[in-house]
Amino acid sequence: MDNSSHDSFADDIYISTGQAAKILRVSPKTVARWAKDGRLPHILTLGGHRRFPRSAVDEVARRTTVF
Repeated sequence: MDNSSHDSFADDIYISTGQAAKILRVSPKTVARWAKDGRLPHILTLGGHRRFPRSAVDEVARRTTVF
């Protein structure tokens, strides 16, 4: 799923799959699966790599934090 048309993330900082995985405390494969399933917005680089809006990753981290 390529969400490059999302204007809400136009001014956001984009991070790699590995960086998103560290923030979310999951494996990079889990981040890729969530992106594929539409749970995590992303764009694709010209080289085919996913980049994730930092604000969206932070929001998912807040929603999935277990206390």
